[in-house]
Amino acid sequence: MTMDYGMAGIIAGYGVRNAYPQARTVSGGTSFLDAVSAKAAEKVTEQAGAAGVSFKDMWQARFPGAYYHVMDASNIPQNVWERLDFPHEKFFSNEVDESVLDWQPTGTAPKLSDASVQSRLNSVLGKNAIVVPPALEEKLKTDPALAEKVMANIDNLFAWNGFPSVPDGEHSALIVLDENGEVARWQLVGSGVMGPSEEELRQIEARQKAREERREEYARLNEESALKRRLMEQEADERYYKDSMTKKAVSIAAYEAAGILK
Repeated sequence: MTMDYGMAGIIAGYGVRNAYPQARTVSGGTSFLDAVSAKAAEKVTEQAGAAGVSFKDMWQARFPGAYYHVMDASNIPQNVWERLDFPHEKFFSNEVDESVLDWQPTGTAPKLSDASVQSRLNSVLGKNAIVVPPALEEKLKTDPALAEKVMANIDNLFAWNGFPSVPDGEHSALIVLDENGEVARWQLVGSGVMGPSEEELRQIEARQKAREERREEYARLNEESALKRRLMEQEADERYYKDSMTKKAVSIAAYEAAGILK
């Protein structure tokens, strides 16, 4: 049973994979135009047929007051993005220092139950933000169909995670797009009963530990494999050198025997 710890629950991911387990609410399978009010939907429909409509307008019609940033955050490493001490909250502001794109962890990753993590998660509740690469921003200026596809991708992400598709003060969404308009990174946060139970917390921490162990094992195997390749190449070079020297010695002896070399 999921209990209300008054904590923020979090779903974070890479693409549309690697979601943390979380209590579900009613699935948000509503389309973009159904998710906004009738008046806002009518306005967006009119804009969609008008020249010069921007994707930013569509995003902020869906999420009034939402933040919109043009920078490429899609290359933030997955293991860095998933850290609970990654400063996701920096994207929930009008200006973002691009140094966040190069953020690197130090020390042991904190737990979801840590007070500092919960405080940062709670600080973004009711806020929404999207990060659009400059290359995609240029495409969106002339391709309304692509803009609609991006919004549909976001709807599908919410539905897939059982996340509310209408904005409210109890949830927040941070969406990072790649240059093709696909959801590359994301973080969904909810409060109250959305917080994980003790068992779910144990599962989250166990999965994080298992992922880290697999990552370290993969790195170790890669290093061993690279070392073996270097040794094999070295041995092959040595054999080639020895064979070459042997053939050269045999040739010299043969020439000497034939009186060609004196």
